[in-house]
Parts: sequence; structure tokens; C-alpha cells
Amino acid sequence: MARDYYEILGVQKGASDDDIKKAFRKLAHQYHPDKPTGDAEKFKEINNAYQVLGDADKRGKYDQYGPQFEQMNQGGFGGGQGFGGFGQGGVNMDFGDIFGEMFGGGGGRGRRGPESGSNIQMDMHLGFSEAAFGADKDVRVHRHITCDDCGGNGAEKGSKRIDCMQCSGTGQVRRIQQTILGSFATAAVCPRCEGAGTVPEKPCKKCHGEGVTKGERSFSVKIPAGINEGEVLRVGGEGEAAPHGGRSGDLYLAMRIKRDPRFVREGFDVNSELEIGIARAALGGTETVETLDGPVELTIPPGTQPDAVFRLKARGVPHLKRSGRGDHLVHITVVIPKKLTKEQRKALESWNI
Repeated sequence: MARDYYEILGVQKGASDDDIKKAFRKLAHQYHPDKPTGDAEKFKEINNAYQVLGDADKRGKYDQYGPQFEQMNQGGFGGGQGFGGFGQGGVNMDFGDIFGEMFGGGGGRGRRGPESGSNIQMDMHLGFSEAAFGADKDVRVHRHITCDDCGGNGAEKGSKRIDCMQCSGTGQVRRIQQTILGSFATAAVCPRCEGAGTVPEKPCKKCHGEGVTKGERSFSVKIPAGINEGEVLRVGGEGEAAPHGGRSGDLYLAMRIKRDPRFVREGFDVNSELEIGIARAALGGTETVETLDGPVELTIPPGTQPDAVFRLKARGVPHLKRSGRGDHLVHITVVIPKKLTKEQRKALESWNI
């Protein structure tokens, strides 16, 4: 049984958004896999809980339906969200409510025409910076491809497709069933043409009349800046080729983002820790902070307290659907030395602390 997300973050169900953020930050820093206290599974559990409770719409659905709401909405892929379209080099890509269209069926009467090819789902592995700033990624897909001998129609060169003799080109066969209530006529997909209504006059020797063969395709996909873990990108027409010249399926790329030991992402904001000594905290000064843009000088004001947070504006992740960027939040940890020299002890005692 799935654990309650509120329990995972250690907050009450009625907790404010700020309380949820604070709880997430604290636990994320504590269990980050690259820390001595790290726990990869615990970190993943915490992040999954925050992805839901940190989003007002998802939180509302979670409160109403419980953990099952994700399965109800996502159909097994997890984390897909709707965004505007992106395209490059003739490859049609867009986000959206993908799950309704991935496995939706057709219908209707009469000839159905060629069926569409199956969709393919793959993981896309990204570095932390690639997800933040976007990247062009090469994709290699093993799949059914359109037969290059017959162009996908399944007919040998010099021949054509003709109406199916079994269903007379309708794509359906009718049967009469006798029941205690009388005779009933039913229609079923024609087993010979599989509903297409046509068959090859002479089947292609290479694909045996199917119109597809096994193959591989490589191409480049543009990953938009700001994409996050678990989100799904649809690449139109790059799934399985359809038999008999139908429309190819789509390719769905689920984002898997590599952790960066320096940063914890929170939406479009980036969090990091900075350790300073007690002298720097008391007297102030400057410290170098690593950001997504490289090293940045951060001014530490005199009297800085432990757990202080400094905000570097527009140093976070670019927004996915609009201009601008999130912020970089620097969390201060004041390091207390375990051993002191005589001079250090004397200096501290002179402060009368």
C-alpha cells in the first residue's frame, strides 16, 4: 500500500504551501544521495511526494482521490503534463493530454481504412543542465518501418491493391446468429483484409504484403529548456510504422534527469547549501557559490545566522512556457569547529561568549 504523501513530508493535510516547501527542502538536503546521510530511495520518495503536494491542482486531486489519482490521470506513464508544442526539422512534437489519444480506438461502420501503427514509449536520460537549458538529443528507435520496396502498400511493384473478395471491399463480414429470440445479424472485422477493405493484388516479396519491415531509425529531438523529471514529450509519427500504408504511431519520451550533487531542483528554483565558518558568519564577507551559470560571488552580511537563505534572482531554471527564470536559493550552514587552537580559544573567550 502506497504511503501517504503528507506523512512522507512530515506535514499535516492542511499544511500551507510554505510549510510543504520547508519540509521538502529540509528532507531533500538530508537524504540527497550524495550526502553522508543520503538515501536514494528515500530521496526519490520525498521528491515524488513534493511533485504532487507542491502543485495546487495535483494536490487537490490527491486530497480527493488519494494515491490512485495519478494512475487515473496518467494511464501508467507518470508525470506527464500539458504544454505547448515544439518542433524542429519536420518532426512534430508537442506536450498535451497524451494518454487519451495514445490508445484511443476508432469505430464507425463500413470500411475502416488502414490501421494506425502502435505508439512507442522510451526513457530519455538528461543531465541536470540539459534539462534546465534544453538540448538536442539523438534518438535511436528499433521498430517497424515502412517497406522501401512497396512504399508501404504491401503490393509488389507493378501491381496494386484491390478490393478484398471476402468482404467485397467493406472491411466487414456479416454473420447471422440464431437465438431463442430470433435471428440477429452481426458485423465483424474482415479477417482477410483486417478491416482495410483492400488487399495486395500481388503481395510484396520483401514484406509479404504487410507493408512494413523491421528496422531502425535515428534522428535528433529538441528538448525544451525547463523540462522536469517524469514529464513526457510526444514526437509525432515516430512510433511503429502501420501496415498497409496507415498512419505511423507516435513516440513518447519520458524524461529521466540525472542528479547533480550541488543542486536540488524545486520547480524552476534551484537550491544549494553553503558552509561558512563562525567568523565569516559574524564578520561578513564574500563567498563563491556554484550556480547553473557558473561561479557567482555572494555577499555574506555581518551577523548571518545559521539556516539563513539568500536568493539569487533569475539564476534558476528557465521557465518552460514563458520567458524568465526561477531563482537560486542558497541555504547557509554555519560550521562549528570541533577542535580549537589556543589562539582561537583565546579569541573566542575574549568575545565573552
